[in-house]
Amino acid sequence: MSTDAYAQAGVDQHGADRAVTALVSVLKTIDPGRASRSRLASGHYAAVLEVAPNLGIAVGTDGVGSKLILAEQTGRYDTVGIDCVAMNVNDVVCVGAEPIALLDYLAVEQADPAVMEQIGVGLKRGAELAGVEIPGGEVAILPELIRGHPSPNGFDLTATCFGTVALDAMVTGETIASGDALIGVPSSGLHSNSYTLARKVVEGLPLDQAFEGGTLADALLEPTVIYVRAALELVRSDVDVRGLAHITGGGLLNLKRLNERVGFAIEDPLPNAPIIAFVMERGKISTSEAWEVFNMGCGFVAVVPADQADAATAILAQHHPGARRIGTVTDQAGTVTAPGY
Repeated sequence: MSTDAYAQAGVDQHGADRAVTALVSVLKTIDPGRASRSRLASGHYAAVLEVAPNLGIAVGTDGVGSKLILAEQTGRYDTVGIDCVAMNVNDVVCVGAEPIALLDYLAVEQADPAVMEQIGVGLKRGAELAGVEIPGGEVAILPELIRGHPSPNGFDLTATCFGTVALDAMVTGETIASGDALIGVPSSGLHSNSYTLARKVVEGLPLDQAFEGGTLADALLEPTVIYVRAALELVRSDVDVRGLAHITGGGLLNLKRLNERVGFAIEDPLPNAPIIAFVMERGKISTSEAWEVFNMGCGFVAVVPADQADAATAILAQHHPGARRIGTVTDQAGTVTAPGY
């Protein structure tokens, strides 16, 4: 992995991977005093726990990340709630589960009613787009831990999502085979990943400068697309859905989470998002590194048999225009390829 620019911006992905491995190696040794209810190996997009015969609860957790700093800098808080919902529900649906509820955790430097109302506006919008409830959550006022940009406007926003799935209908990636088609669904921009690098690249630029018919701030704060309704319609159709991938941190390499016994070849990528292309050019980020860091214009991928690619594309494109076949599963185990990578 070549993540030179990201490392220089302050994120060492190699070191992070080692640290996560160290943490998970301990957690795997937990003895709950009973047989495990887990029905998916660690490392997939969500955990699935059996709670009744053929019924699983899918659980995932994530946050918005350092995109929140841009919200603080611009005083715009009404969209990051959408990101928070999206980062969670888009993961949970990848195992074929229907997201049903989300609990948010909001840590703030100070409790400002106007700011918290705007965060709530985004959470509400995201929940409605995903078809989930937010029946509860937690607000913590932590001035000694949270520092804003500028202070005292600091906050962190994370959530945990719950979904339901029939255990015999889970989408795990296990049945993916060489020759299967990769259907890509467009992103809206950076989504909610790699902002440490993106912010470093645009540092010093006025966020209110014109960009693509709006401002640079508009492009940087564009919310993550919520793919749940499209993914659920696809899973409930006659199409044999063999894998679903939310393209988040790690970019293209997310595909390897589905099945490492095969390879994934991106042959005809979706058009890159203008803000990603801008960050790449201004930051002199190589195409090879960009494929490992950004979503490169594709926020979600479905893996289906080649002869069902057209049917899958039609369903996804009804919800997200521009969805189309972008590649093929290969027999080159553990590999991912793309133009320039």
